[in-house]
Amino acid sequence: MTFRLMLAAGLALALAGCSTTNTGGSSAISAAPSAVETRWVGQSAGAFFAKFGPPVNDEASGSSTVYTWRGGFKNRSVPATYDKGEDGKRGKLVKPARTEYLRCEVRVTVSEDYTIRSIKPVFDKRLDNGKTWCEEFLAGN
Repeated sequence: MTFRLMLAAGLALALAGCSTTNTGGSSAISAAPSAVETRWVGQSAGAFFAKFGPPVNDEASGSSTVYTWRGGFKNRSVPATYDKGEDGKRGKLVKPARTEYLRCEVRVTVSEDYTIRSIKPVFDKRLDNGKTWCEEFLAGN
């Protein structure tokens, strides 16, 4: 019995440390909407799903429906970074070359008339150009 109690307490502590991170979407305190929100809020959800594919999940939320959409899967190569050496030569290795796996996951809140009311990133990755992958993929030109 004591073992079970200790196991349950340990599991509760482990779960208490879990959290969801948003690495690129708008936060509740920022006033400026993201490029994804600017592009898609007020548009038809049908146009969004026709362009990017169907959602993976949906749930009713009062008079609205919240869809979970995943996509934009891509591998990209990130070159190695070196210090500047003497006489313009390449110096010491700072970061080795690597391959990054990019994906975008958003929650799309849709009203009864199938109009997007909000679109919030759940999983996103900030790129070197200052944008996030969701911004580049979903709001790109």
